Amino acid sequence: MTYQETCEYLFNAMPMFERQGASGYKEGLDNSLALDKHFGQPHKKFLAIHVAGTNGKGSCSHTLSAILQMCGYRVGLYTSPHLVDFSERIRINGLPIPEEYVINFVEKEKSYIESIQPTFFEVTTAMAFKYFAEMKVDIAVIEVGLGGRLDCTNIITPILSVITNIGMDHTQFLGSSLEQIAFEKAGIIKPGIPVVIGETTPETRTVFETMATEAHAPIVYAEDKPEVLDCSPSNKGFTYQTEHFGILEGELAGSYQVKNTNTILCAVRQLEKLGYMHPINCDSKSECQNKEVKEGFKNICKLTGLQGRWQTVREKPKTVCDTGHNLPGWQYLSKQLGSVVCDQMHILFGMVDDKDIEGVMALLPKNATYYFTKASTKRSVSESILSLYAQQMGLQGKSYPNVASAYDDIMCIAKDDDFVFIGGSSYIVADFLKNCI
Repeated sequence: MTYQETCEYLFNAMPMFERQGASGYKEGLDNSLALDKHFGQPHKKFLAIHVAGTNGKGSCSHTLSAILQMCGYRVGLYTSPHLVDFSERIRINGLPIPEEYVINFVEKEKSYIESIQPTFFEVTTAMAFKYFAEMKVDIAVIEVGLGGRLDCTNIITPILSVITNIGMDHTQFLGSSLEQIAFEKAGIIKPGIPVVIGETTPETRTVFETMATEAHAPIVYAEDKPEVLDCSPSNKGFTYQTEHFGILEGELAGSYQVKNTNTILCAVRQLEKLGYMHPINCDSKSECQNKEVKEGFKNICKLTGLQGRWQTVREKPKTVCDTGHNLPGWQYLSKQLGSVVCDQMHILFGMVDDKDIEGVMALLPKNATYYFTKASTKRSVSESILSLYAQQMGLQGKSYPNVASAYDDIMCIAKDDDFVFIGGSSYIVADFLKNCI
């Protein structure tokens, strides 16, 4: 098989939540444990940091990876979904897994995979763990796929667990209340392993406290001991004044990154206490440590390949894409869009069918011109349905059959002093980056 044929096999020959929704999701760890046993339990051959949460887990995972890389570690990074290519999901020191490795893995293991009928994510997770073990990574940052307790990444015992925040998302799987969702996310808390919680509500804090106590896991609430003292927009992202790391220049520009940064720095402090942040070949531990943290924050995208977080892809007209895709995420994005100064705002917008469409669209700016479309996934909401919602919300715009045609129309209309935003779904951003850049 070619690499493209191999990817098509992975995408189409087994259930895939990102393509099918609920029918592509399978609860439980049986297949994950079977795959792990088949490959000789690779998850036990490297250290790991486990990152869960409703929003921000991708940014936190990439930033922690960047910092650890700057400290001299060989770092595995496992995240989802990918935006342009499957190989983005599995990286070592920012480099995607080689195409040949993916091809050989599938060709060699195809018969076993088909014998147990796992999901796409179960197979991909097993591939990542096997690759990290064979490549002898020092440490891997593992992002939870969905939830935590029953997520197939949850066979690991990390050195540190991180839970960014809890919001109403994936309620069909995780529960219809913040407490129920927090219980699922808190399933990554392991006996005796410290856990950093980024943000809480009164409902979720009680859940975290109870589960950490039962597991005898030290728990740290980032919001109680803020590392970020102040922040201001910079030319590229944000400038942070911090408690223990001095002034940091953060590359990521989304306003939601302020909360993420506080969580990340709290996690770094815990890694310091555990003895994992001592930089290699450095005489002055504190001075050099801060330098590595600074360089990691400043160069996240270069070091890890992160895309789609308030990412500027063009200057004239200013064009930004962002993968924010649920109501909690859009509570930040809508405010940031509201602060943009421009002649005219153009918003290319689409969503998938398991999100709070009405809730998100109620947050969209009223003074923008809209280009409603759908991504190339069966889970996409049709552009005609989005237009109906838009009419009810008083939003003005047109419908397009795909992202490329919508973007082409924007580029024919938009002036240099306008502002263009592409988002509403990770899949909209993925189609944009694949077909329009």
